Amino acid sequence: MRAIVIEDEAPAARRLQRMLDRLGVEVEASIPSVHESVAYFKKHQAPDLIFLDIQLSDGLSFEIFEQVAISSAVIFTTAYDEYALQAFKLNSIDYLLKPIDEEELAQAVDKYKQFQPGEKSLQVDFEDIKNLLVNPVDRVYKKRFVAKVGQHLKLIPVTDIECVYSENKGTYAYTTEGRNYLLDRTLDQLEDELDPEKFFRVSRKFVIHIDAVSDIVSYTNSRLQIRLNRFKEAEVIVSRERVKDFKDWLS
Repeated sequence: MRAIVIEDEAPAARRLQRMLDRLGVEVEASIPSVHESVAYFKKHQAPDLIFLDIQLSDGLSFEIFEQVAISSAVIFTTAYDEYALQAFKLNSIDYLLKPIDEEELAQAVDKYKQFQPGEKSLQVDFEDIKNLLVNPVDRVYKKRFVAKVGQHLKLIPVTDIECVYSENKGTYAYTTEGRNYLLDRTLDQLEDELDPEKFFRVSRKFVIHIDAVSDIVSYTNSRLQIRLNRFKEAEVIVSRERVKDFKDWLS
C-alpha cells in the first residue's frame, strides 16, 4: 500500500508517518502545502491512499483536487468540530481527529483494505464537503495537565512549563518553579497537544517553551545548544535535522 501525507504541521506529519510505518504503510512523501502537492501530483503517480489535512498553510487542501485529477482514496486528518464530521464520513474512507489516536488510525487503514478497487464510495466529493465548512474552526490546544503527586492531583498550566522531556521510559514536565512532574503521556502525544507557536520539539527527548529560552549556542556537528531559564538537569540540544525548523519557529 502506497500512501502520501499532506499536512502542514511538521510535528504532526512526523508523528503520523511513524505510526504508519509501524502499521506497514509505505509513506512515499510528506507534503506541507497546496502548491507543493499540486507540483508533486503533476510529476508522480497518485498513491493508493492520501492522509489529508483540511487547512494547509496556503489554503484549503481541496484546492489541490481542483488543479489535478486524483483518484486516490482519502482519510481526512482534521481538527474541525463535530458539525462537519458527518460530511467527512460520507465522502471518504474515514476521518481522524487530531491528535490522532494510533488505534483509530489502524482501524481506518483496515477499513481502506476492505474496499475493492474502483468502489464508488472511494471517490470523494470535495465540493460537498467544502459547502459544509463555511466557518473555519481554530485548533484547540491543551491549557493544563494533571499530574499525581502522592495522594494529590496537581494542575499544571502549560504557561508554567519550561520544557517536557523523556527519561527512563517516563515523560516529565519541568515547571518555572523548578519542579518535575510525571505525566501520563508520551512525547509524541504531547507534541500534538501543545501549541506549536509556543512549544517546539528540539529532539527525541525534549520539547521546550519559547519563553523559557535564555540563550542559544552553536554546538558540535551543526547542532544548537539551548539554555533554559531554570532547567539545568541535562543538556538540551537541537538535533541537526531539526535546526532549520527550529530557526523558522523562532522567527
